[in-house]
Amino acid sequence: MKNYLSNITRQQFELIRPALENFRKRTKPRKYDLYEVFCAVLYVLKT
Repeated sequence: MKNYLSNITRQQFELIRPALENFRKRTKPRKYDLYEVFCAVLYVLKT
């Protein structure tokens, strides 16, 4: 994954992860790393 200014560290993300996990329905395994998806959302919001 490329390093963008909008990225947060994995350590910072671990503080946010529990809140994001609460919204997920437990149906099937994830295809994408939640950290990478979150960083992509931050990038889109910042640009």
